[in-house]
Amino acid sequence: MDISSTFSTRRDDLRARHDALAAAEPKLRARDRATRLGVSEAELVAAECGGLSAVPLAGAPKAIFGELGSLGEVMALSRNDACVHERHGRYEDIQLGHGHVGLVLGPDIDLRVFFDSWRTTFAVTENGRRSLQFFDRHGGAVHKVYVTDATDAGAYDALVARFAAPSPSWPDVDPVVATVNDDKGNDDSGNDNNAAVNVDTVNDPQGLRAAWQALKDTHDFFPMLRKFKATRLGALRAAGADLAQQVPLDTAETVLTRAAGSGLPIMVFVSNKGIVQIHTGPVEKLLRTGPWFNVLDPRFNLHLNTTAIASTWVVNKPTVDGWVTSVEVYASNGDLIVQMFGARKPGNPELTAWRDLLAGLCSEPLAS
Repeated sequence: MDISSTFSTRRDDLRARHDALAAAEPKLRARDRATRLGVSEAELVAAECGGLSAVPLAGAPKAIFGELGSLGEVMALSRNDACVHERHGRYEDIQLGHGHVGLVLGPDIDLRVFFDSWRTTFAVTENGRRSLQFFDRHGGAVHKVYVTDATDAGAYDALVARFAAPSPSWPDVDPVVATVNDDKGNDDSGNDNNAAVNVDTVNDPQGLRAAWQALKDTHDFFPMLRKFKATRLGALRAAGADLAQQVPLDTAETVLTRAAGSGLPIMVFVSNKGIVQIHTGPVEKLLRTGPWFNVLDPRFNLHLNTTAIASTWVVNKPTVDGWVTSVEVYASNGDLIVQMFGARKPGNPELTAWRDLLAGLCSEPLAS
C-alpha cells in the first residue's frame, strides 16, 4: 500500500468514527473527542474531521513561529486541560535564539516558549475561521494563532504558501507516557521535568524552607525544586503556611471578581508543556457558564473549568523587589492550571492592593 493510500485509509476511518461520536455527543470539544477516540488532536486535524480543512506545513515549527510578527494583529490561544487563555495583539519583540527556548515580549502577546516539544503545524480553516495550529510530539495542541478582522490576510496567505507541504502526511505522534507534574512552571519556568520525583514528599523540608526564604527572584523557584527533587505541590505542602497555604477552591473566582470590581491590574499565566501565555492588565466582564468561569473582555478571554480544581494555594516568595504573592490553582494530578499575580515588572515592588487582597483570603499570616 502506498503512502497516499495509507493516509486515505487512516483519514477515512477516523472521520467515520469521529462523525459517529459527534452525532451522539455534539457538545464534546475537540480535545475531548480526541481523547474518546484514542487519538491526538493533531490526527483529528490531519483527517479534517468535523468539516474543517487543513494544510500541513513543512519546516520546523520554530521557523514558522518566527514569522508570526508579519501577520499584524491576531488572537493567540494557549490552553491546558482545564483552562483556555486567549489574547488579542501582535507578536512583537520575538526572541528565538539558537536553543529550544523562545520569548515574545510584546505589550499584548506575552509568551515563554519551549520548542523542544513542538513537532507539527497546520493551517486550518473551520467554519470560515482561519488559524495556524501548533502541536507537540504527542499530537496535543500547544498554541493556536487565529486570523481576525485586524489581521493582514495577505501576509497570512503568503506564510501558508511559503511553508505548505507538497502533500498530506499523517502526523508523527509519540505515545503519551504518564509523568508526575512536569509542567514548565510559569513565573519560575524551567525546561526539564519532575517525572522522577515523589508527588508529596520533600526529603529535606527544613533545607527547602531555608532555600525558599533565600530566593532573590521568582525564576529561581524552579531550580530550587530541582535541587530538592520536589514537585511544586510537594514544596508548597512542606514550606510552611507563611510561605504557602491552601485556600478555598473558589479563590481564583473570588480574586478575579474582586479585581474586576476594583480595577486592579493583574497577571494571568496559563501554560502547557510547550508554552506559557500571560495576560497583564485589568479584567472586567466575568460570566459563569456551567462549570466554566469566564473572563470575556474585548482583548482577553479566560475560560476556567472550576470542576477540575483539586487545590488552590496562596504562594509567597521573597525577591530583591520585596515579597511577591500569587494564587496557584492545581488539578488532581498535580498539574498547574492557572496562576495569578498582581501586575508588576522586575524592579518594581508588588502592588499593595494585590497583596492585601490575597492576605485577606488567608487564614494565617504571610511572611513579610
